[in-house]
Amino acid sequence: MSRADRMVVAAGGGALVLVAAAAWMFLWPTLGDASPMASADPFALPSMAIDLPASPAATSTLVVDVQGGVAEPGIRELPAGSRVADAIAAAGGYAIDADLEASADSINLAQPLVDGGQVRVPRIGDGVAAAAPGAGPADPGAGSGGSTGGGMVNLNTATPEELEALPGIGPVTVQKIVAARQERPFASLEDAVQRGVINRGQLEDLQGLATAG
Repeated sequence: MSRADRMVVAAGGGALVLVAAAAWMFLWPTLGDASPMASADPFALPSMAIDLPASPAATSTLVVDVQGGVAEPGIRELPAGSRVADAIAAAGGYAIDADLEASADSINLAQPLVDGGQVRVPRIGDGVAAAAPGAGPADPGAGSGGSTGGGMVNLNTATPEELEALPGIGPVTVQKIVAARQERPFASLEDAVQRGVINRGQLEDLQGLATAG
């Protein structure tokens, strides 16, 4: 091979190297995209999983004061999200002297509780007691509480204490009287007997001392 031929071969080899280098530079971005570390968006921020702490409300509790016509009045601690019905249940439920009709009118059992709030269940006679401070002089001819004008105790309006003071009437019968009159007022003492609230012996004891209707 002559010197001229060797120069041609060398020049051709150098040209091939330059072409290969140019091809490599052209293809490098495409090859880089195949890398698992490459991002489709060069400006995208790396994905990062963040564990947020649990909401305090999910584990917090409420403290409420339950008073009035419940079996066990006092402070109760309940889970967050509890309702008025839950507070009454935590206080032992309704007492025998709870005014269920007034409670249904004034208490929303589904209302959510508020921390530091109070739930008060009306008692029988609370309306009369509340009006007492603003009342005028007592009328000598008017009876008190569940008493009629003749001084007899009315089974439909008497307080549990007044009922239990009657002869032959104990706590169990008082509870039966209060529950029955909430469903339907007594038409008479005989009506109370017919409905199984009092018996014949108790009826005789109540003659002249109690009435109904």
